[in-house]
Amino acid sequence: MNTFEDPAESASHVHVEEKTLFGHPHGLYFLFFTELWERFSFYTMRGILVLYMVAVVFKAMAEEVASGRADGIYGAYLGFVYASTFVGGMLADRLLGQRRAIYIGGTLMAIAQFTLATHALLVFRGHDVLSLNWLFFLGLGLLSAGNGFFKPNISTIVGTLYKQGDARRDGAFTIFYMGINIGALLASFSAGFAQKIAWHWGFIMAGAGMVVGQIIFIVGLKTLRGKGLPPETAKLSNRGLLGLPNYLTLTVCVLAFIPLAAYLISMPRVTQVIYLSLAAPVLAYLIWEATRGTKEEAGRMLVILVLCTFSMVFWGFFELAGSTITRFTEVAVNKNLFGIKFEAAFLANFFNPLLIIGLSIPVAALWTWLDRIRMEPSSPFKFVFGLGFLSLGFVMLLLGAMNADSNGTGECSIAYLILGFFFHTTGELCLSPVGLSTITKLSPARLVGMFMGVWFLASSLGNVLAPWVAGVGPDATFVDVFKRIAIITGVGAFLLLLLVRPLKKMMYGVK
Repeated sequence: MNTFEDPAESASHVHVEEKTLFGHPHGLYFLFFTELWERFSFYTMRGILVLYMVAVVFKAMAEEVASGRADGIYGAYLGFVYASTFVGGMLADRLLGQRRAIYIGGTLMAIAQFTLATHALLVFRGHDVLSLNWLFFLGLGLLSAGNGFFKPNISTIVGTLYKQGDARRDGAFTIFYMGINIGALLASFSAGFAQKIAWHWGFIMAGAGMVVGQIIFIVGLKTLRGKGLPPETAKLSNRGLLGLPNYLTLTVCVLAFIPLAAYLISMPRVTQVIYLSLAAPVLAYLIWEATRGTKEEAGRMLVILVLCTFSMVFWGFFELAGSTITRFTEVAVNKNLFGIKFEAAFLANFFNPLLIIGLSIPVAALWTWLDRIRMEPSSPFKFVFGLGFLSLGFVMLLLGAMNADSNGTGECSIAYLILGFFFHTTGELCLSPVGLSTITKLSPARLVGMFMGVWFLASSLGNVLAPWVAGVGPDATFVDVFKRIAIITGVGAFLLLLLVRPLKKMMYGVK
């Protein structure tokens, strides 16, 4: 038993009256602050990652080459971040329990941030960057592994705090989602501070945030009332694969994954080829799986595959906020706002969480009102809105890039950036909340876990391929990249619009 667990907890919690705050169990608020600080850690690092690569990791290269490679590495890193959640969720369900997975993931992520800080600090003190870059990629490999254990499992615990059918559950996830965006909003300030003062401070603050989150989680364990424990029959000491103890097999696999992920992240072209090679057989298997069910199951599973494909397009380009759009902000946007000049790491990470916090409740109220008058769009139609607004956001960025090229200053008004993020965030609010909910409603009970994994793997594939599809590279201009993305996402929205009616029929009554 883990030393952080109360031996009597699982037996006694059912006899203790649930304590609530604002109608929700106390455990929700400990999870809220744990996730807030984890997101602060993640987005602080994300805010400076590409800028740090261009300015430090690849500074010996020509600026255009460094920029293109940095975007590719960023996409490959996010690909591993999303893909690892699939494995981390399965390990928690079958062996570790969510609590242990969060301990492991949080520890790995804290080590990762301090590894990146060590790289930045050594370079700051004059050490040769080329001889230290293995340390940088090791940090990204550690982050990929840690996120896989942490990210899916803290959300799972939130859901287990409520019984099936509890009307408070949706509200709980809304509160939890606010914690994510508050953490991201705070991270924009720390990222901007790091860019202005010294890069290593960003990674140090990210590591400290991860440690704070872990402490909050441990302190709040008793409020979880026995949730997140391992399955009763699962023990780390049991012998499994090749007759080895489970803890040894797990340790060896994690230790093998970290350097492998680090290497493949450093080689984004290789990663893209691997992902494309794996995509076809995975898709073939999923189509075969769809043919094994009833007519209704087959139709709904095909709808899932179509929506996951368009989700892949959306998230692949949306997440360029941390790479291409951040670089665009750095080199082509007038960063004066209200008479104050801000850093690109702040501006490129500030508007999305701020708009999420401001628009989440109005958008949710809009859907509720439309449902009440029987005019709420179907899930596929909401995906159309998501892609359409994403395309409009890139049109705004395209206009900004064209303005920067033609006005003689090399910079465009910050209004273009704000409008771009406004439309991107509106698209996110149309697509993101409905995505996972739709997957759970359409999936056969026997395959819910698998299709949840498919959703995350689609995002993973989108992030790996997005820089290549967008044409990011040494010869590409921001005008070229934003124009291509605006066209792709616009065409995608139009194609999905044409598919809305047949997709609704294949959903067989599911909204």
